[in-house]
Amino acid sequence: MVVSNQLSGPRWGRVFAAWVIALTATLGALFLSEIMGFVPCELCWYQRIFMFPLVFILAVGLATSDVRVFVYALPMVVGGWFVALYHNLLYLGVIPPALQPCGQGPSCAEVNLNLLGFISIPLLSLLAFTAIATLLFIKKGALK
Repeated sequence: MVVSNQLSGPRWGRVFAAWVIALTATLGALFLSEIMGFVPCELCWYQRIFMFPLVFILAVGLATSDVRVFVYALPMVVGGWFVALYHNLLYLGVIPPALQPCGQGPSCAEVNLNLLGFISIPLLSLLAFTAIATLLFIKKGALK
C-alpha cells in the first residue's frame, strides 16, 4: 500500500474546511473590532495571535497539497484552544477574577456580544479552534 504525500479527495476537503473556519473566524474578529468598534481584551488578542496565522498556514498547505500541514497548524490550534478554554472559564465565572490577566483595557469577563442569549465571543473562538482541531485530527488519521 502506497501512502501519498499529496492532499487529495477527503483529506483536501477537510483541510479546506479548516481553512474556511479559520478565515471566517479571522474576518469575524476583524469585523467586530474594526467595523463594530469592539476593543479586544488581552485574551482575545492572544486568540487572534493563534488564529490569524492559521489562514496562511492552511492556505499554503492547500496550495502545495502538503499532507504535513497538520504538523504546522496543530501547535497553533492547540495553543489557541487552551487560551480560548481559559477565556471561557473566566467568562463563565469558574476562574476567579483575581486570576484574570487583563490589567488594562476591557475586562476579559465583560459581555460584549451574546447571540441567542448564550453564544459569546469566547465561545465562538473555542468552537472554531475545536472544529479546526477535529478536522486536522481526522485528516491525520486518514493518512494511514
